[in-house]
Amino acid sequence: MPEKKKMGRPTDNPKDTSIHVRLDAECKTILTQYCEQEQVTKMEATRRGIKKLKDDLRK
Repeated sequence: MPEKKKMGRPTDNPKDTSIHVRLDAECKTILTQYCEQEQVTKMEATRRGIKKLKDDLRK
C-alpha cells in the first residue's frame, strides 16, 4: 500500500532533520533568557545560533 503524505501547513522550508542536545546550566539559562527576550521558541533560537556559525566556516 502506498504511503500517504501527511496533511499539514505547506512550507517552502521543511524541517525534516531532528537533533537531541544536552546543555549545561549556563547554556540553558542563556537560551531561556534569549527566548524570552526575543519571543521565539528554543528551536528558532537554536537555528539562529547555527546560522551565525556559517561565517566561521573555512571556505
